[in-house]
Amino acid sequence: MIHSTSDVQSKNIGKDTSIWQFCVVLSGAVIGDECNICSHCFIENNVKIGNRVTVKNNVSIYDGITIEDDVFIGPSVAFCNDKYPKSKNTNFKLESILIKKGASIGANATILPGVTIGENSLIGAGSVVTKNVPANTIIKGKF
Repeated sequence: MIHSTSDVQSKNIGKDTSIWQFCVVLSGAVIGDECNICSHCFIENNVKIGNRVTVKNNVSIYDGITIEDDVFIGPSVAFCNDKYPKSKNTNFKLESILIKKGASIGANATILPGVTIGENSLIGAGSVVTKNVPANTIIKGKF
């Protein structure tokens, strides 16, 4: 189901995936089966989202981000793919983020560039993730 108010340009949307109101999904994005993309989300071109992923409201998923199967992304999670953001930066260096299978990221967490979040890890609401998170780890605050 793709809501009529969303702008979904990608042809790579999996079976039984729902994309709710006011979302933008660019043409190069790949979204798996049985995902739930809640309202007011933006998904850029060079993005891969696995199966059974939930992306809650107000999340932007930028180029270079891969989200594996069975991941939960809480409301207003912020992903950053550039360590030195500047307007009109001609030296922009994309730094990827990998969210491994079964991970859960709480509301308003910030995930900095170049980070991998391990399988089945839990990131507490409001956390700032600055380095790789091992599998099966619970973190909160600044990590």
